[in-house]
Amino acid sequence: MKVLCARPREGLRAATVAVMEKVDVLVVGAGLAGLHTARLLAARGFDVLVVDRRRTLGAGIRTTGIFVRRTLEDFALPAGQLGPAIRRVLLYPPSLRAPVELVSGRDEFRVADMAGVYAHALAAARIAGARVRLGVSYPVDGVVARFTIGADGVRSTVARRLGLDVNRQVIVGVEEVFPVAGGGAEPTFHCVLDPRLAPGYLAWVVDDGRHAHVGLAGRPDRLAGPLPELVRTFGRRFGALPAATGPVRRRGGPIPVGGVLRRLVCPQGLLVGDAAGAVSPLTAGGLDPCLRMAELAAAVTGDYLRTGDVSVLRHYDGAALRARFRVRLLMRHALSAVRSPALTEAAFTALRTPPGRAAAARVLFGDGSFPDTPRRPGPAHGDAGGSRGPTGIVVRS
Repeated sequence: MKVLCARPREGLRAATVAVMEKVDVLVVGAGLAGLHTARLLAARGFDVLVVDRRRTLGAGIRTTGIFVRRTLEDFALPAGQLGPAIRRVLLYPPSLRAPVELVSGRDEFRVADMAGVYAHALAAARIAGARVRLGVSYPVDGVVARFTIGADGVRSTVARRLGLDVNRQVIVGVEEVFPVAGGGAEPTFHCVLDPRLAPGYLAWVVDDGRHAHVGLAGRPDRLAGPLPELVRTFGRRFGALPAATGPVRRRGGPIPVGGVLRRLVCPQGLLVGDAAGAVSPLTAGGLDPCLRMAELAAAVTGDYLRTGDVSVLRHYDGAALRARFRVRLLMRHALSAVRSPALTEAAFTALRTPPGRAAAARVLFGDGSFPDTPRRPGPAHGDAGGSRGPTGIVVRS
């Protein structure tokens, strides 16, 4: 009997091709950056699939959830998930004596319940038409995408597979979060600069009257011990912490502080959020940059997929974004180099002067941010001293 193998192989190949799922955009990571990018692209009519290896977005939360004023002004965040406004910041030297008080005339910070924020972003992405699959790792079997967006965190697998830059400068942090009984005290953000506890960064206590966050972060090669132990030491030293009225949750992880990566995009995909290094190199705040870069990423991706013009990708330029934070990168290097508590104490002498206080207020309360992209029709986003590129991106001068 003659056995013919060719025809079964062809049938198998045809069956394999038939089950392949083709999408316009595959977004890897269902954090805030990934979901916001997915929603914007789905709203423009693209077939968008989001995958995340987590089975629930409330698990593995790593961010403190502090939103700054510009984010609150520019983005529609779920008000019910935001804590009371914070206008007061206290900066402490290692001795914890004579802190520098900075008070803004505006609501500067609000701390969010990030599980609720993620749930809201997930629902918005799905309403816009994006499909979201949790419990799915990248690379995704059976899926072929025209373009892949890496929103998969500090150690991005997408970045490595696409040959894009990866984060090499990171700090690591941990915090404990617990509910508190509101005692009527003014919501305050306490920041402690102590290179013994938090080398290269700071320790913090945020008490908005609903929840308290007690944590620290620093260079992993110079930490004096395990992070949970250091947080407990800091809590004992700081004293006067509000009493927990419910379970204490611990969270943390790596934070990129090397600035926006230079090589962020290629014809096969791009990076957003922590994967792109989209974190303020000085304050290590990443929620505002991730949303702004998501809008830039969606604008560039949409134009590229509609036109096929590779030159469009030049507008997603990591080098240009890095240039906006040149001074903060220098300040980050200076902060990272400080090893002596005595030197930190001496720096507070300058910080207590009017120019020093003004400089600190600019860092904490200033308007510096990433490029804006228009979210509504009309000239409102482009007329105030900005220049509009082919993708409709407005860069503030």
